[in-house]
Amino acid sequence: MNIDTNVLSNVNGGGSNGLSARQSDELRESFMTLLITQLQNQDPLNPMDNAEMTSQLAQINTVSGIEQLNDTLNGITQQMDAAKTLQAAGLIDKAVLVPGNNVMVSVDPENGTYATPFGIELAKPAENVEVTVTNRSGEVVYTRDLGPVAAGVESFSWGGVTNDGGSVAEGAYRVSFKATDAEGNALETQALNYALVQGVSPGAGGSDVRLDLGAIYGQVGLDQIKQIL
Repeated sequence: MNIDTNVLSNVNGGGSNGLSARQSDELRESFMTLLITQLQNQDPLNPMDNAEMTSQLAQINTVSGIEQLNDTLNGITQQMDAAKTLQAAGLIDKAVLVPGNNVMVSVDPENGTYATPFGIELAKPAENVEVTVTNRSGEVVYTRDLGPVAAGVESFSWGGVTNDGGSVAEGAYRVSFKATDAEGNALETQALNYALVQGVSPGAGGSDVRLDLGAIYGQVGLDQIKQIL
């Protein structure tokens, strides 16, 4: 009597393919019943040797050990998910840069024009980066050479003014980048926009924590946070 290797595979699989606690208990009970029956009815002239009995006991112990290991790993996973949620909660009310090309401009009679920060992510260092800001109609309102920019994430601010020094109207604008290396070759860029973390919600099964960035930007994962401002 040997335990089918598929049983071990199912136990080790966990989740929906693994054995439940009730099924595992039934498996152990059936094993012991069969083993005792086998011992009682074995051929006296050809009894089960110690090696075979030890092998069968080892198999059922392996099933129990894997089940306990799965329980331990599930507990560790739950603790990690809780820690991730707690970490994400610390970002509430914090400003962050996430992938996107939006710039919001507001005008305050007392404090003047304010534009939200923006950023760029580069896989390679750039010899020169040019930034362009356009309005909703696609008209260019501001351009500037930023000069050399290192690889990684860099954030920038814009005063909400045109190239002529005049203030732009309140509303939404778009930012784009053109980056080149020392040989003049174009580099791939990722525009980043400003957002405020308003809440945290767990994903399916308690994992994949999502950050709520409001109605405009929706929800993003922690891996989408490129910089905390």
